[in-house]
Amino acid sequence: MERKIVRTADGSKTIQLPDWNEQYHSLHGAVQEAYHVFIESGLRQFSDRELSILEVGFGTGLNALITLAEAPSLHLKLHYTALETAPVTEAEWRELGYGSTVDISGAALWYEQLHGCPWEQPFTLRDGFILTKRNTDLRQFVASSPAYDLIYFDAFGARVQPDLWTEDIFSRMFSALRPGGILVTYSAKGSVRRAMEAVGFHTERLPGPPGKREMLRASKPHNASATA
Repeated sequence: MERKIVRTADGSKTIQLPDWNEQYHSLHGAVQEAYHVFIESGLRQFSDRELSILEVGFGTGLNALITLAEAPSLHLKLHYTALETAPVTEAEWRELGYGSTVDISGAALWYEQLHGCPWEQPFTLRDGFILTKRNTDLRQFVASSPAYDLIYFDAFGARVQPDLWTEDIFSRMFSALRPGGILVTYSAKGSVRRAMEAVGFHTERLPGPPGKREMLRASKPHNASATA
């Protein structure tokens, strides 16, 4: 499938899939969207602790990069697991250039390391941040136990990949979360919210990033059983 790199409204770049009329990040601003959905509505709900994150859709590495950058201010030590079946090429991630787009000291080196580090094994990017990239399809992913506190659900949209937004998938996500854990996603579709609630999540509609009216945050009740 053709992939081309395009510039978004905040000046940062993303990958576009012309055959699907789909992008890895919002054309209204790739970096703005990532901060709004995954940092402000997700990561910043936690502080002063160890935290395990599951990212569905490692993609360009942008979400991992900004999480790595923001964790110290929240006094978080992170174990970050990212799922991806179609890793971007070195030429693509270098052209995206998030290491220089994200205005944080050390971002350029971290960006190279998170793309260059090996798959299927933990890699310490810096003290307090361990990344494990897994070349695994979400539809086959099963957590061995409730292992995560926060899920970044950044799969391609339900319009082009509806099988990634089903009750079965969200049941897997519910089981993967520890009680009290949360899942955040850019999507606000009614069918997505209903699928989440059907498996036991409590959902909230939150203001969306630029170009979107709303997004969803789902939480696993503190008294929930291990599985949906």
